[in-house]
Parts: sequence; structure tokens; C-alpha cells
Amino acid sequence: MFVDKAKIFVKGGDGGDGLVAFRRELYVPEGGPAGGDGGKGGDVVFRVDEGLRTLMDFRYQKHFKAPRGVKGKNKTQHGANAEDLIVRVPPGTIVFDDDTGEMLADLTKQGQEVVIAKGGRGGRGNTRFKSPANTAPAIAENGEDGQERWVTLELKVMADVGLVGFPSVGKSTLLSVVSGAQPKIGAYHFTTITPNLGVVQVSDERSFVMADLPGLIEGAHTGIGLGHEFLRHVERTRIIVHVVDMSGMEGRDPYDDWVKINEELKLYNPKLAERPQIVAANKMDMPDSEENLAAFKEKIVAERPDMEVMPISSLTRKGISELLYRVADLLDTLPDPMEVAAEEARLAKEAEGVVYRFDETSDNYEFTISRDNEVFVVESESIEKLLKRTQFASYEAVMRFGRILRNAGVDAELRKRGAKDGNTIRIGDFEFEFFEGGSDAYLYEER
Repeated sequence: MFVDKAKIFVKGGDGGDGLVAFRRELYVPEGGPAGGDGGKGGDVVFRVDEGLRTLMDFRYQKHFKAPRGVKGKNKTQHGANAEDLIVRVPPGTIVFDDDTGEMLADLTKQGQEVVIAKGGRGGRGNTRFKSPANTAPAIAENGEDGQERWVTLELKVMADVGLVGFPSVGKSTLLSVVSGAQPKIGAYHFTTITPNLGVVQVSDERSFVMADLPGLIEGAHTGIGLGHEFLRHVERTRIIVHVVDMSGMEGRDPYDDWVKINEELKLYNPKLAERPQIVAANKMDMPDSEENLAAFKEKIVAERPDMEVMPISSLTRKGISELLYRVADLLDTLPDPMEVAAEEARLAKEAEGVVYRFDETSDNYEFTISRDNEVFVVESESIEKLLKRTQFASYEAVMRFGRILRNAGVDAELRKRGAKDGNTIRIGDFEFEFFEGGSDAYLYEER
């Protein structure tokens, strides 16, 4: 079964916790801190594998979680970093963040890798908190949570040539004649409902990949007839071979068919109108095809004098070799679209200028305070990260957490907003009780 869209959950591994430990050795009186740092959690990495052609595997497994980092050890030994979780995807996979719609990656080449969910940093052991003022700290940090998100995967088939046209114009038959592919062929509309790929070998030892794309109908750009499911595969092709039924057996005018399909391509993505296109005038073995071809050429020359029209018959194989040679010659003159896209992305990134990002390791804790009835709510991504990394079983760690908030100005802002002794303060999923003592204020976990 061909599956070209999937939604999955990915989570980077949590970092290992830091350790509180001290040297306890003979002849080493008052041994200092010896707790090691926790290891980094594993990343979730997507890797392109040419052996895959669909997203079928993601129908059965939708959750991917990387392993956690190892906890720190005594004797200042750091916990081991967790191994990355490698998720194999077929070439042509585009990854979107399901919440924001942001494109995270466009994976096209064999072996290409991208980190989709980063693993959390390991927590620091108490060795890291040693200072002249505190030579035996009993403080360590929890490991940082790994990044988690829902992502949507979309597959656009990777083909040099895409066959487009109305249903039953002979696309599948043409692919079966020129390659080893065996698509389903029948005398009814929408015989093909998923893309079929075939490798075409030209007699001069050149080759290319051809895709038989499902038939389009009028209104496909709006999603009619699963239009979007079909049209997105056209975007990857370097050349469009537009198969037109010259026999007019179904009462349709070949020129009108050509105009309507091109209009659908243009409305879906204006860049498709600029894609090199060859018209394969098919079914030339039928009685009225010659007259229809003459009328077709007369009309098309008036609108697109540069458009190539090549008469063929998939049944008798007349004109097939000429078509394949012309396609191969045209491919030789075109640049690799993935390299062009990569260069455009690089130039766009340079045009944006330098992006300054908040350093989560700094003391710049930005926050906002609001009220939820009698509860004061402190909102801050950096403070919530600090909270999760604090080991509240340690009195020293609690004091450090309160000291950081005080230095960041949280206490002063709470007092300004009217917080009094005993009021509840909420930070993320945790609630604390606010206590004032002299000119200082401390936050303790509510018991």
C-alpha cells in the first residue's frame, strides 16, 4: 500500500540527573564534592533511506522516544550520553511541525540526516556548584526534558519525469511500456490512485525515473478528486510529460484537456507553469487522431509556440523512442532542483540577517505575572526550565532556586502586584507558598 502522509509523535530523551556525592576515602579528611554530571538524552534523528518508498511504517508505529541519559556517578564520573534514535524515512519526505505548520526539514538525498527532537542536557552534579563560599555543596540538577512535538510527514515522490493528464489518457500504459513498472491498467477512470515509479533505460545508456501520477480533474487545485494528494507529487518532478488523448473517444476536446490541466497546475503552484513540459499526443493509432492532432497543434502554437508536441501510441509503440530520447536530452540541460532549492534557502537565510537567540544558560530570566483569582501566575520559559532541573528534596537547592528568582526580580514584582505572606504562586505545573521575611522574600514548595 502506498502511504504518502502520516502524523507521528517524537520526543528527545531526557537528560540524566546530576549526583550529590562526596569523597569518602581513607586518609582524605573532609573529602570534597564528587558528584558527576548526568549524560545528555538522545536526539530523534530522521535519516533518508532509498530502500523506502512510502510512509507505510508510520501507520503502525506513531510514537518515537529517544533513550534517557545516564545519571551522574560518584568520583566525579559523568553519566554516559544516550544514543540517538534513528528514524528511517523515504527520499522526498517533508517534515512539518503539526502545531505551527513550520517546515522542519526537506529530506531528499540518501543518508541525509536532520535532528527533529533534541535530547535534554544532563543535570550538573554537586562538583559544579563548589565555590569558595560553599566548598561542600549538596546541590545537583535534574536532567533537562527532551524536546517533544507532533510532526506531520508528507511524501512527494522523487522522479525526474512526471506523467500528468486526465484519467484514462494512457499514462499507466505508457509507463508500463517504457519501464519495468507494472501499474494497474483498466478501461475505467482512476485506475491509478497512487503514484507508480519506473526506471526508464534509454538505449544510449542514459536512464531516468518516471512517475505515473494519478489522473487530475477540473478543480483539483481545491482538493476535488483528492487533487492535493495528487498535485503535490508533481512538484518534485524536473520535467512534466503531459499525456493527452488525441482520439477524443470520450467526447472531450484534446486542446481543452490540455488547457484545463495546465490551469490546475498553475493554480496549485505557479512555479509548475514554468516547469519544462512536453505534450505526449497519445492514442495516435485511433481513427480520428490525426485530424485532432492537426487541430490541436494549430491552437497550441497560437498560445505556446515553444511547446513541444510529440505524437505517440503506447499500443503500437510508435514515437516512444523519440519521446524518451527527447526527455533524456532535456534532462541533461536542467540543473538538479534540490541543489537549486538548497541555494535559494541559503540566500534567503542570508537575507534575513543575524538571528539573536536567548541564551538559556544566562541569568536573563524574562517573565510575566498575572492573576488567576487568588493565585499569582508566573510565566517564563526559562524559569520553568530552571524549576524542572531543581531537586527540591535538597534544602540547598530550594534556597538556590529562591535566590535566583529574587535576583531576577520575581519577588519584587510579586510584592508590587500585592502578593502577601501565604499567597499561592504558580509556576508551570508547580505551586508554591509565598513568605516574606524582612526585606527578602522566599518561595517554598507547598506541602
